[in-house]
Amino acid sequence: MENLQGKTAIVTGASSGIGVAIAGKLATEGVNVVLAARSEEKLQAIASVLNEKGQGKALAVPTDVANRADVEKLVQQAIQSFGNVDVLVNCAGQMLTGAVRAGEVEEWEQMIDVNVKGVLYGIHAVLPAMLEKACGHIINIASVSGFEVTKTSTVYSATKFAVRAISSGLEKELARTGVRVTNISPGMVDTPLSGGGSTWSNGRKKLEAADIANAVVYALTQPDYVNVNEITVRPV
Repeated sequence: MENLQGKTAIVTGASSGIGVAIAGKLATEGVNVVLAARSEEKLQAIASVLNEKGQGKALAVPTDVANRADVEKLVQQAIQSFGNVDVLVNCAGQMLTGAVRAGEVEEWEQMIDVNVKGVLYGIHAVLPAMLEKACGHIINIASVSGFEVTKTSTVYSATKFAVRAISSGLEKELARTGVRVTNISPGMVDTPLSGGGSTWSNGRKKLEAADIANAVVYALTQPDYVNVNEITVRPV
């Protein structure tokens, strides 16, 4: 198993839900985590809690992943603080009105900007240094909506199909470079994004954000010759 102690990870969408769970789990493994999201107040509060635990260090960097310059500054600050970036977790996401018939063009644009462009901006910013070192790990958080489309999820699903396509293509581009790529597609998770509450249809229990964090750690801790490309996590 790979030892994560002392490595550095950027986690976008780290102010709530799956993102904060991933950041917390990585910190318990001794990873220095760079927390990225738009809310500085939330990020600082989370960073304070993680730093008090005295495991991996935490740095809060307010970031709009839909802004390329913001993402580049995020990576620069991570390198200035910790020397390098070993892991990028693209977790920031928007799940808004997804039906084309609804005509919510501005909401479509927000989802495309965050869910697709944000992922690409992050990859673009960390990849040159990872290639130079011949090591690194990019983890993209997609969704089961990237496999299945409902009548209300057309545009959202399109963005998550795109994340899966980016992950699949990037893995092939980076074969034999030492840089690994993992796509994780969660089912319904109990987060503010899903409307909260522990159950949904027919009383089924939603996944916990910690379940996705565990999947991230599983992918990261495989031997360096193992590339876990796709993980799908669904409720029973």
